[in-house]
Amino acid sequence: MPPLSRRDMLRSAGGGFGALALAAMLADDAAADAPDPLAPKRPHHEPTAKRVIFLFMSGGPSHVDTFDPKPELTRLHGQPLPASYGPVKTRRGVDRNRLLASRRTFQKYGQSGIEVSDWFPHVGACVDDICLLRGCHGDSVTHPESVYLMNTGSILMGRPSLGAWASYGLGTENRNMPAFVVLPDPGGWPKGGAPAWGNGYLPAAFQGTLVRGGAQPVAHLTSPVPDAQQRRTLDFVGEANRAHAAARPHDTELAARVAAYELAFRMQAHAPEVVDLSKETDETKRLYGVDRPETAEFGTRCLLARRMVERGVRFVQLYSGDTNGWDGHSDLEGNHSRLALASDRPVAGLLTDLKRRGLLTDTLVVWGGEFGRTPMSEGTNGRDHNPHGFCMWLAGGGVKGGTVLGATDPIGLRAAEGKAHVHDVHATILHLLGLNHLRLTFRHNGRNERLTDNAGEVIEAALA
Repeated sequence: MPPLSRRDMLRSAGGGFGALALAAMLADDAAADAPDPLAPKRPHHEPTAKRVIFLFMSGGPSHVDTFDPKPELTRLHGQPLPASYGPVKTRRGVDRNRLLASRRTFQKYGQSGIEVSDWFPHVGACVDDICLLRGCHGDSVTHPESVYLMNTGSILMGRPSLGAWASYGLGTENRNMPAFVVLPDPGGWPKGGAPAWGNGYLPAAFQGTLVRGGAQPVAHLTSPVPDAQQRRTLDFVGEANRAHAAARPHDTELAARVAAYELAFRMQAHAPEVVDLSKETDETKRLYGVDRPETAEFGTRCLLARRMVERGVRFVQLYSGDTNGWDGHSDLEGNHSRLALASDRPVAGLLTDLKRRGLLTDTLVVWGGEFGRTPMSEGTNGRDHNPHGFCMWLAGGGVKGGTVLGATDPIGLRAAEGKAHVHDVHATILHLLGLNHLRLTFRHNGRNERLTDNAGEVIEAALA
């Protein structure tokens, strides 16, 4: 068995300081020409969004029970899928099951009159700031592949994530914090795991850094070693590593490690203030639901997200739902009721707080899961996966609020009007950040790779 490299030893160390170092290390050949890969970069065009908060509803929320009311589905409840809708492939054969009406009540909100389910009354109150995409669709009926598609633009593992591309294209506004931060659900990671926020073939400096909620969002952040001593150690190690790397110009791992340790050292001084909620007012904590047991956990992470983007973190992604999350194969009412209750007030609080602080203007908030759910039942009270048609929404960052774009068919089975593939959503997010998705490329294996692969168009109607 070959000896362990330092890279392998760090990987085996798990969370804490070693994980923070890994979050910005091991950059490949591109790092040789860019000693500071996270230095701020000029966008391709004038951006309307400087930063992104992606609220990922892991497991796949049901669009027909949340943001896409279907009276025709109610009318056809209990009947077989009409032949006029054509054949449809489902993972568990529920295409042979009967149609299941939503038990939710939908209400019109705001001046725009957008209909939202009674699961989301607080988000409903924010619809005039939301651009609702009702014609979204993807490529796979299974969780890992769809999680990868939504996060990396491909159903295959190993491609760079959206947050990594944003960091690669724009760099960071704060050298004391990672450019890309991930706040996973404490109940478990999404199906597919860490590749959803990985760097893929981009330099590893661009992968997501995990930050938790709770009393210690960053594990082992406080060093037992005095700062001066740690500074001398880092300088000594960095000098030795640079001397070693000078004789090996094609091996850039050491240069990336030096940058990673420097970031971790700076975080020890600056991150405690970022994750310290003690100075937030009681009113702000109530706004996010931090004072309520059902919303405290997700509300805390939403509040952390606001504090991070406020301090220059480029891309923050929050996951709602444990490993199964919104995956309502059975008892969809119980499953979605619990998760909607936990997330509705915090999400609305985030939008409200960003807006009143003047941050929503140039902060893009994205809400969505990896797919929707079928209008046919699974069992008696669940729904199966549906990538053929589902909802997402965007808010702030230069999008046209109070707008509904696209539609699924009358029962919510397939995207039918104003279709928006995941590639189109990604192209739009990059455009709002000032990046042309056709020009944001990275040379890999002789090919200029990009997030949107060989597809994707900006959803022009979504732009303010």
